[in-house]
Amino acid sequence: MKDVVIYTKDLCPYCASAKKLLDSEEIPYREIPVTGDRAAEEEMIRRSGRTTAPQVFIVGQGIGGSDELYDLSASGELDRMLGKGSAGEQKLSSKLRTAPEDVV
Repeated sequence: MKDVVIYTKDLCPYCASAKKLLDSEEIPYREIPVTGDRAAEEEMIRRSGRTTAPQVFIVGQGIGGSDELYDLSASGELDRMLGKGSAGEQKLSSKLRTAPEDVV
């Protein structure tokens, strides 16, 4: 699995939402909390150019925050970035495994 890093702040609903998506997709990630850690917060700002959390990085590439993460997931791009194959391929593969008699 590719490297996923998420910078978070305490009591941040967007951070919780982004982590919930990653957890639900069983995507391992390294969380870097920035609340009360000025060095970590400065690193997040330097890497992303943004002061808001969360900030998500996949294989070192900043993809933005929670909204962008959800957009990537919905479009199937997140799976591609992580090398998991497209959602369409996974659905087709699942259908072929569960109902081979429907395939002509």
